[in-house]
Amino acid sequence: MPLSERQLAAFADKHAVQIPYDTSPRHLAGPGDARHVTHGLAAAGWNTVSDPLSAEIILASPDLRHRLQFDPQSRTSAWWRLRAEPVGTEPGWHAEFGEHVPAEVLAAFTDALIVPPPQQPDPWQPVTSAGWHHDSSGTARSPDSMCHVQLRPLSEFHDRSSWHIETREPSHGEFPGPRIWDAYLDENTPAHLVSVFLTALADRRPLQRGMFERIGHYSAVQEPSPLRPQQVVDAHTARIRSLRAQARSARRQQTKPATPPARASTAQPAARR
Repeated sequence: MPLSERQLAAFADKHAVQIPYDTSPRHLAGPGDARHVTHGLAAAGWNTVSDPLSAEIILASPDLRHRLQFDPQSRTSAWWRLRAEPVGTEPGWHAEFGEHVPAEVLAAFTDALIVPPPQQPDPWQPVTSAGWHHDSSGTARSPDSMCHVQLRPLSEFHDRSSWHIETREPSHGEFPGPRIWDAYLDENTPAHLVSVFLTALADRRPLQRGMFERIGHYSAVQEPSPLRPQQVVDAHTARIRSLRAQARSARRQQTKPATPPARASTAQPAARR
């Protein structure tokens, strides 16, 4: 089902009456509006394959390789699950994200499925550039030490490592604080997707949350945003239009017939007199 103007209007109706507050750091900003994720994928042609009367939402990509599940009734900490089927020489992979992962950060990850970034930098570079401490053990910590990024093998029998991102309340003595949210990207997750997720997570720019909207932790800093409610709506609409246009362009390139090679001339040279 393509994204309709009615669905965009419902997003606008909600956010146009909310007073936006700049909320940082991002790992404590709370879940936000899940439509940052689902609207982007729907605009790119992903289809809903779940029961429309269920709280669970399942979206499938046009080529059926990718499948995103959002389950607010999940019995585990993972509310979002994204799975990619193997294609040719490319292996399959999966990723999971907890309830309080900011939707805007997750949307950067899913947008990159539609429009891959032009470069694939070192996944650690975004967090170190944002002032996170990266040690030799394969762990990076946010400046407030509440969010950890780890690259570690699944077990001693696995050579390749998977990514584990976790945000916890401050520890008390030897014991870690309660978990706020976690995310897992398996060892086959494409490097550019990992980099995009960590870039969006460590971005110093605040996220907008409405007054009284749920945040991830009370220590998150909130200040009145210079953005007007309509500007928040306009930014979402512009992003959706851009994704829709880029997805259409990509589909046209995939279906464009190959240019046939030039035929060699069969004309005979003129006879010499």
